[in-house]
Amino acid sequence: MAAYPESVSNLIEEFARLPGIGRRSAERLAFFVLKSGREEALGLARSITHVKDSVKHCSVCWNLADIDPCPICSNPERDASVVLVVEQPRDLISLEQTGMHHGIYHVLLGRLDPLDGVGPDGLTVDDLLSRLRDPARNARGVAVREIVLGLNPDMEGDTTALHLAEEARRLGVSTTRLARGLPSGSQIEYASRAVLADAITERRPIE
Repeated sequence: MAAYPESVSNLIEEFARLPGIGRRSAERLAFFVLKSGREEALGLARSITHVKDSVKHCSVCWNLADIDPCPICSNPERDASVVLVVEQPRDLISLEQTGMHHGIYHVLLGRLDPLDGVGPDGLTVDDLLSRLRDPARNARGVAVREIVLGLNPDMEGDTTALHLAEEARRLGVSTTRLARGLPSGSQIEYASRAVLADAITERRPIE
């Protein structure tokens, strides 16, 4: 690194801090910036500054947004009584792109993981429960009648789902979860035991 000017070395170091970016990739990114035109490079810098200054968590659902409440929570055409709970904003985006969910969301910003010391206090569980208890805390002041658990189908996701289901049950709120099973186009022989078990449990009549 001594052969690089200090500013270039610093840029490489910052790129190398990004997830999935090794030293070689960081060097390539730094040289891409160096070779780019001034306005192109400054546009990247301005975009980073703008996103850090303007994007916050929605005070209702904890999704990323540049207005508060976010467009989904404030949309009068969405059913605010049905809350789909997800782990991360990227999960929300994937589900929203299907166009099949007409309710609103709650982003936990993680999932319970006792081995890593992540408990309910490290997530937005209390904010979710507040929405279930007090309609004023939910979008547009609407009481929540159902939460849909859209958590990842693994051990941590199931642990989180069980915890939330129990808390919701105490508050008298209906709890459902996204269906599981064999995805279309897959083959049974390549499915895991957990997927097959869910497929059998979630079987449906042929209409």
